[in-house]
Amino acid sequence: MSDPPVAAHYGRFYLTAAIDYVNGDPHLGHAYEKVGCDALARHHRLQGAEVRFTVGSDEHSQSVERAARAEGLDPAAFCDRQVAVFQALFERLDITYTNFVRTSGAANRRTTERLLSTVHERGHIYKGMYAAWFCPSCEQFYTEKELIDGHCPVHGSAVEWVEEENWFFRLSAFQEPLLRLFAEQPGFLTPGSRRNEMLNVIGAGLEDISISRGFTAWGFPLPFDPEQVAYVWFDALPAYITGVGFAADDAEFARFWPADVHVIGKDITRFHTIMWPAMLMAAGIALPARVHSHGFITLGGRKMSKSSGVRIDPATLVERFGSDAVRYVFLSEVPFDRDGDFSLETFVDRYNADLANDYGNLVSRTEKMTQRYRQARVPVPGPHTALDADLEAVALRAVAEHAAAMDSIDLSGAIAAAQRLVARANLYIDETKPWHMAREQDGRLDTVLHHLLEAIRVATTLLHPFAPRATRRVADDLGVALDGRAGQAARRFDVLVPGNPVGVGEILFPRLDRDRVLEDWHRASRARH
Repeated sequence: MSDPPVAAHYGRFYLTAAIDYVNGDPHLGHAYEKVGCDALARHHRLQGAEVRFTVGSDEHSQSVERAARAEGLDPAAFCDRQVAVFQALFERLDITYTNFVRTSGAANRRTTERLLSTVHERGHIYKGMYAAWFCPSCEQFYTEKELIDGHCPVHGSAVEWVEEENWFFRLSAFQEPLLRLFAEQPGFLTPGSRRNEMLNVIGAGLEDISISRGFTAWGFPLPFDPEQVAYVWFDALPAYITGVGFAADDAEFARFWPADVHVIGKDITRFHTIMWPAMLMAAGIALPARVHSHGFITLGGRKMSKSSGVRIDPATLVERFGSDAVRYVFLSEVPFDRDGDFSLETFVDRYNADLANDYGNLVSRTEKMTQRYRQARVPVPGPHTALDADLEAVALRAVAEHAAAMDSIDLSGAIAAAQRLVARANLYIDETKPWHMAREQDGRLDTVLHHLLEAIRVATTLLHPFAPRATRRVADDLGVALDGRAGQAARRFDVLVPGNPVGVGEILFPRLDRDRVLEDWHRASRARH
């Protein structure tokens, strides 16, 4: 079964990334997810959509509270510091979010209180005793049989026995509605492998879940019982509706909810596709159209871990190679629906092959030939040949394939479609040999240069979601805007105005010396540690 499109139209588009725990510093997984979401947001803006894009910080958790206490900090002060670290990374990665929701903030408190009150008033919350094994790392209760050697099945960390009177959400009442949801909307959860996992969980039976804590004051007091605070998932998941004005701006909420897609990591799929839909059903709120669950990044074949030293600081990666390179290589090397491996060797190889040799070289050669042979002006195209027609056809096919891939959240597939056009344009140069036409007066060189400039314009539009800085420079060279009209313009091959100036920029992506980069990186890494 093929994945459904993210949205059937490009009027309004709302997507969210996972709301990140701030108990530690951001890692490559955070960067990978956020640049993937940002690529989707930028793509939809190019199609003329009005986009809302929510990210945020998940703060009311025991793991955050414990991390703060370990440093002798108040949890609120600790979160302030950590949020600044995450936001600084997002800025370096050129993440164009429209709302950063802090789950401990006033806006999310209004959302949480209204949602909890509504679900409680509708009879879906009751009080009872709870006793179970609790993992502080994932804020999840587990039965004895779910533990692995007495440890959390997700984190492998120690669990704690918790026994107290709590408030419960009647999740069990939503087993049949959730099964109907998955049956009637097979694209609600992608990829399909994750959908099958969740169907097995639902089919095995759902138990009511505790949604409050009495042993901590770090959280929002329940509106109907101020002696207890909301369990982390009951104030974290609502951040998605906070991001578009729930309980604050009814008009904004009506315009953008339900979300077109929630993008999350596979480890929190259960919360987003079982608990969250059930919460929304209980409150009478429309469900998101889709949840997309991406995989994990390993590093040189090993799972990243701060304790083992298997990690790369994404901020250091951006500082060394630039945000465009990091964004592009992440999303081209690691498919957005499964686990993938990252290494500095493959990073340099992909950068050199795609960005330096192919796209960067195409732009540089074409701009310089236009400057040398046509005074840096868009030429008037002359006679056309089969080669010209083929380049146009490849461009139009690349646009269609790119759009289909983006709608299916196949980001590496979208990049591959754009690169097929880049490769064809480079081959077109070799086939036509413009430098041999310079003395001819038949207009053939004008056609070739015009077609190359148009091919670059189209490829630049397709690559913009992945490498926004470099593509913006190229668009400026061509005198075109990467705005809401660019997506439609990419479907045409006659946009550039003859006579308009063509800029000749500096090299977009200087080629990297692989051995030197690896040597310098490892030397710096040893110095940092």
